Amino acid sequence: MGPGHKAQDDSGGVALCEGLTMHMTNPTPDDPIRCDACPVLCRIRLGQTGACDRYGNVDGRLVRTDPLVLLDRTMAKGGEAIPFHMQDQEWDGTIIRTPDVFVTGIGATTTYPDYKPAPFIVASEVDGVDFVTVVTEGIFSYCGVKVKIDTDRFIGPETAAVRAYGEQIGHVTTLEYGSQMLSLGGVHHLTGGTKAEGNATCEALLKLCNKEAVELSIDGGSTVIVQANRAPIIDGAVEMRMRVGCGSAVTGIFAKQWLDLVDEVVVVDEHITGVFTEHQAGRLLDVRPSGLKIRGRKSTPGRYFKVAEPGLGWGGTNLQDPLEIIKGFDAKTAWPGMRLFMVSTTGEHYAWYVLDDALKPQAAAPPAAIARLVERIAENCEPALCTVLFMGGAGGSLRAGVTDNPVRLTQSVKGRFTRVTCGGAPTYVWPGGGITVMVDVAALPDKSAGYVPTPALVFPIEFTLRLADYAAMGGHMGHVVPLAEVRARSDVVEIAAVRP
Repeated sequence: MGPGHKAQDDSGGVALCEGLTMHMTNPTPDDPIRCDACPVLCRIRLGQTGACDRYGNVDGRLVRTDPLVLLDRTMAKGGEAIPFHMQDQEWDGTIIRTPDVFVTGIGATTTYPDYKPAPFIVASEVDGVDFVTVVTEGIFSYCGVKVKIDTDRFIGPETAAVRAYGEQIGHVTTLEYGSQMLSLGGVHHLTGGTKAEGNATCEALLKLCNKEAVELSIDGGSTVIVQANRAPIIDGAVEMRMRVGCGSAVTGIFAKQWLDLVDEVVVVDEHITGVFTEHQAGRLLDVRPSGLKIRGRKSTPGRYFKVAEPGLGWGGTNLQDPLEIIKGFDAKTAWPGMRLFMVSTTGEHYAWYVLDDALKPQAAAPPAAIARLVERIAENCEPALCTVLFMGGAGGSLRAGVTDNPVRLTQSVKGRFTRVTCGGAPTYVWPGGGITVMVDVAALPDKSAGYVPTPALVFPIEFTLRLADYAAMGGHMGHVVPLAEVRARSDVVEIAAVRP
């Protein structure tokens, strides 16, 4: 809320910024202001800001230092007009449609200490239907980020500690088809450990949610630099590609393309290594058996587990020489001059061999057609990226800011009558109890997240629903203001919205 907005509160103080209270007796301009935006209760002197840098003492008034952000959904980068909802199209089944100008929670201030209505409850009209958007900046003690790192590299064992600034802030979780997952933050790291652990966790989460780079070290693994929508940097090397598939999948996908060019193909993969002539694809294509014997645990024909240990080499293994996984060749089946092609799941590593008279593979220059095949594999690999998903539970202060009976908001969200967004970006609401939201931070405007030194993250959240439904749930109807009134404020910035 903007400077100069005042209302008398029950304690005799002067309320500024919708619920932030300046407690003083016979105040003078030089007296410090106590900020009620979070449990820290900073006393802010003239010309200074609080510990979070979000509120300051300007001429004896408590002022939100960042403006309220409105998204103008009719414009995109470069000024080109893009209709957010095509008016000439039939209804697509969406229950909640949002206005072209959307009030976000960025810069809105909070509802702390929980008993106040949300800072902005804004009425608007969409296609003749009255809607309301309840807007706030939530203080999330129960929050974290899930990080998806597209890589074939082994960055550390599952459940290994992930550290930032020397403190554990999370752990490695599962590997999902070429993407390593990290779970960072959560209430135990924020508040359940040492002060240093909580501060390190909060700082790392804040940077990640604001699309900044953070260096993470993994016990028993690598050092990784993570940044939303950027390629990961693992042990100093920038990752370029995400695998097209496991070794078995690559074998099946490209089987027809290398059918007449090679006699045997081994797609080296730390998870599932594929062997062309044994694989079902090779059998159905009536490929001649090669007699190759490979190390590892056979799963099904042409599919092998544990051919090597995980690492930074071929296909996410520790191999620098792929021939280490070959035991030999059956003399009754293999033949001199047999062509052997070995490749990783991204095409980053490949080699061409020809068997000599002793059935030993000898390195040779690959034909031009093989080089084109490697290019085809690489073409089918998507660029390596880091994805940062904020995840938090919308607790008492958020829900009480919407209605006096918070369970009705939860029921409305689960019934899909209320749409939940963060900074205007779409969210995924987890099933089960509570309102647990997850959002891709890359879809939010820059610098959307803040913090309070409790420690906790401050993150925008909005609830949009029909005005009639809001009244029925017992919403704070006396605090509803029209969108035009919000847009007319001097402390509002309107930015172009670009769909993620």
